[in-house]
Parts: sequence; structure tokens; C-alpha cells
Amino acid sequence: MNGLPPISERPSLEPRWLFPVLDAALVFVAFLLGYELRYHLQLIRPVFDPGRADFLPYIPFAIFYAALLYLIYQSSGLYRNVRGRTWLEEVSVIFSGVTNATVILLAAFFIIQPAVTSRLMLVYVAGLTIGLLAAARAIQRFVLAYLRGKGLGVQRVLIVGMGDTGQAVLRIMLARRELDYQVIGYVDDDPERGEVNLGRVQGLGKLDNLKASIQSAKVDLVVITLRWKQYDRIQELAKICQDLNVDVRVVPDIFQLNLRQVQVENLDGIPLLGINGTVPLQGAGRLLKRALDMTLIVLAAPLWMGVMGAVALAIKLDDGGPIFYRTRRLGEHGRLFDMFKFRSMVVNADALRDRLIAESGQDPRHFKDENDPRITRVGRFIRRTSLDELPNLLNVIRGEMSLVGPRPPLPAEVELYEPWHLRRLQIIPGMTGLWQVSGRSQVPFDEMCLLDIYYIENWSLKFDIQILMMTLPRVLFRSGAY
Repeated sequence: MNGLPPISERPSLEPRWLFPVLDAALVFVAFLLGYELRYHLQLIRPVFDPGRADFLPYIPFAIFYAALLYLIYQSSGLYRNVRGRTWLEEVSVIFSGVTNATVILLAAFFIIQPAVTSRLMLVYVAGLTIGLLAAARAIQRFVLAYLRGKGLGVQRVLIVGMGDTGQAVLRIMLARRELDYQVIGYVDDDPERGEVNLGRVQGLGKLDNLKASIQSAKVDLVVITLRWKQYDRIQELAKICQDLNVDVRVVPDIFQLNLRQVQVENLDGIPLLGINGTVPLQGAGRLLKRALDMTLIVLAAPLWMGVMGAVALAIKLDDGGPIFYRTRRLGEHGRLFDMFKFRSMVVNADALRDRLIAESGQDPRHFKDENDPRITRVGRFIRRTSLDELPNLLNVIRGEMSLVGPRPPLPAEVELYEPWHLRRLQIIPGMTGLWQVSGRSQVPFDEMCLLDIYYIENWSLKFDIQILMMTLPRVLFRSGAY
């Protein structure tokens, strides 16, 4: 609209030359390690006269290999900072580039016929290069995530309009932290929405407050989600953003539908849009999710069964009370079931809950108290380490829960839900989910619901695996657990 760079490009904290130079250095490290593996450790196949082989003849090939990878990665876009690109997608590009470069180098060996060569060493180099470059990207993401938590390298976003389209945009920006967006608030002329906070996202009033909100909140990007019938108003708001030198993007009406729900057909040049209103987690998808759950549970059985035995013994020795805590929860489509956990609180904890909520003033739909006086000595440890939730595996085996999904709420909590909150009950609940990898107990209730709805709309087996992998460091570092 105003000659701005494409939205897919994201601001970057690191200079453009950093990764090309780092990759070249890592290629040389891979050659050195490959040389050691081949000629000194002599893995797989022995070298008859290792003393004749010297590393110096490999240096020109290392330079050639690094140059090849630079050209391949430059043309494939690996060195561009693209919003939404996952680590696995980057690893795929790295793998493809190393494969192509290795084939070319093997061809060069065949043509030049150098005095000292080892095709096996080149296989080592290829594997090491993939591992080193992939590890470098993983470390980069860890560092950027830490900096994002400090507010560095993110775009501060204000959303105009919090209807269906605005909420869809908000869900994506909350769920996809790697996009480097921080939604600080929204404006809306609807009196029931404009002054209401959605979790940590502030309602900043009516559309007339846009200019003041941009200036006071130091906004970098404004996303307008109004309907096209308000075209004149959209133009007026866009002009305000341009005058303040703030990036502005407009979401067209069709995007109130998730793109996964839109099927595009071509009728002799005329696009036809078909709408699929089904939830992705049905039919074959549901069977795949169940297969993943049971496979991981069976493979990890020796580990989790041993840990459960140790935790059960610790609880019994602590106060002699019951080991397990059974609570009625609402699952898929509001069906009641008994959820199992290790008891982490005093025996009469449920009777004290309402009084503690009233005293703390916290949201009764998502009550979490870091200094909850009901928690026992062993309970504090197992809650911090999430070991109290291990018996949920029994619910997974029984088909009442999954490893990944929205956390099942209490019936008393659901009675306080607004209609849109009920969408999180559309699918089978889970032990972990987007809310856990996004901050767990630190995530307010409305944000948790937005994250759950995003997960439901965008479910895939790959997404489940991604969340499970992101859960591990959260549990190990006890992030947001109490």
C-alpha cells in the first residue's frame, strides 16, 4: 500500500553476513573432523598407510565446497529472514544443499583425480556439515527466543477490529512466536469489545483512538481487519498510519476463513473458492494422532513407569495420604471423564479452592497460584517438574485424552465461559499444548483459549510432534510451572 517491504520479511538482530561466514567456518570444521574420523580414528574402513595422507590437499576442496554451499543457499533463500519458516524447513534446505554440493565435489574428484582423496571422508564431511549447520540454526532460534522475551527484535503490533478476522490474526500472532510479532493491543468500535482486554492484549478503545494508541504504545505495525464495506474508513486509518511512518497491512474479508478451510479451483481462469468447514482432526487424522500417542507411550513405558513408581513412594512417605488425585473434567464436546493426577495438595484441597479464589482475586476460569498454601512439600517439586501430570497417561491409554491438545477444564470453570471459549472443547483434550509451550501458568485464560483454537484450526501430525519437542525444554527448565 505504501511501498513497504513484504510482510514475509522480518527484522533481524543479526547482520546479513553472519550466517554465510559462520557456515563457511563450520564447513572447514566439518572437513577437519571428517579427516580425523577417516585417517586417525579410521571408522568403518581402515587406512593402509595413514601417514601418507595430509590435510593440506583437502583445503582447496573445502573452499570449493563452502563456495558451492553459499551459492546454493543464497539462491534457495536460506540466508533470507523469512517469517514463519520452521527449523525443520531450514534443515531440509541444508540437507538438500549438502547433498547437491557433495555430488558436485565427487564429480570434481573423478575429473581432477587428485593424488589424495577419500570418498568415505566426504560422506563424513556431508553428515557433519548437516549436523553443524542445523545445530547453528537451533542455537540461533534459542537465542532469538530469549531476546524476544526481552522485547528485542520484535514488531509491536496494533490490530484494528477484533471481530472474527481480528481474532484469527491475533491467534496466529500469539501461537507463532517465531514470527516476531508482539500484539500490544487493539481498537474496535464495538462497545462490548473496545475496552475489554484479551489476556495481555489491551483493548484501547474505539477506532478514533488509533493515532493516540500508536504514539503512546510505540507501535511498529498496524493490521486492519475491518470489512471491505468500510473501505473509506480503511483508507482513512491507513493514511493515519502512513503519516506516522508506521507500517500498515490490510486483511481482506476472505481471510476471516482460515486458509486451510479454503479450497481453490480453476474454472477456465476464474478462481472458485470452496469452503471446508470441518475440523482437521477427523477421520484419518484422528487415527494418526491416536497411533502417535500409543507409539510414544509404549516406547517410553520403561521410563515413565519407573518414574511413576518413585513419585508414588515419595507421596506416600511424605504425609501418608492418597497417592492419586481423581477429578471430574470436561473432554471432547463437553463429555465428562475422570482425570488422574498425582496428589500434590493436602487431602481437603478442593474444599478450600473457592475461598482461595476469592482471596486472590484471580480469574476463576484459570486459577493458578504460585504460592498456593494447599501444596505439599513433595507436591511443590512434582508440580514444578510436571511429574504430577504423569498419571494423565492412563487417560491417554483409555482414549479420554491425547498427548497434545487443550487442557481439560473443570465443569465449574466451563459454566463461566463465553460462547467463543467453548470452541476449545471441539477436540480431545491433551497433556500438553500450545499454551504450555507459550508460558503455561503465566498465560492468561483468554490467550490460552486463542492458542487452543489456533491449534484446533491448524492441527497436523507434524504440529503435534513440534509441540512435544518444544515441551521438553519447558519441563526441564520448569518454565511457567507452579
